[in-house]
Amino acid sequence: MQKESVRPIFPILTEKKNGRLEDMKYINLPDRLFFEWCRQQYALNRGVYNAIDNWFYQNGIDHILYRRINLLAFLEFAASPAQAARKTKFIKFGSGGLTKKLQEFIAD
Repeated sequence: MQKESVRPIFPILTEKKNGRLEDMKYINLPDRLFFEWCRQQYALNRGVYNAIDNWFYQNGIDHILYRRINLLAFLEFAASPAQAARKTKFIKFGSGGLTKKLQEFIAD
């Protein structure tokens, strides 16, 4: 059975500052630094970061650049105003919530 291909989603690339793609400088950081930047921006813990990265890989996004672009787009999608209003330390999805949210993201 062949893996269903998930097309890369690029909304994160649409914002330009000074004619440059501002977020692209973060995409190319070494893994530890990229995670730290995500943690600071989205209050994301390492386990959730790894689960999201793995989910995209298992669903056909092999290239690290495309996974990171999708990961950032997903974090923007998941960081809803309701999430921000709770002012929790980390993004929380609940039992089975991360997979459900990833599926919503891909469907959207």
